[in-house]
Amino acid sequence: MLEKDIEAWLNKKIKELGGLSFKFVSPENPGVPDRIYIFPEGRVYFVELKTEIGRMSNIQKRQRERLVEKGCRFYLVKGMNQAREFVKEIQHEICAP
Repeated sequence: MLEKDIEAWLNKKIKELGGLSFKFVSPENPGVPDRIYIFPEGRVYFVELKTEIGRMSNIQKRQRERLVEKGCRFYLVKGMNQAREFVKEIQHEICAP
């Protein structure tokens, strides 16, 4: 499955859960995650999408480190199985009391 297909499916699910989906593009700042997903109560997720065999570049790894150092939620989602697991995790978090 192509990355764009995983991304389309995931964006649809995020919207169904009441979240916002933004494509993250940052000129002159390469390697930022593909998506920012935002939910009520300030729940923000930075997500890098890959196919099952895809790999993060060194600059993407560095951007991940920078976000995590600041306390952000960063997820690497590789393939549809991980996309489904990510959606389950989000559902659990947004439905938790």
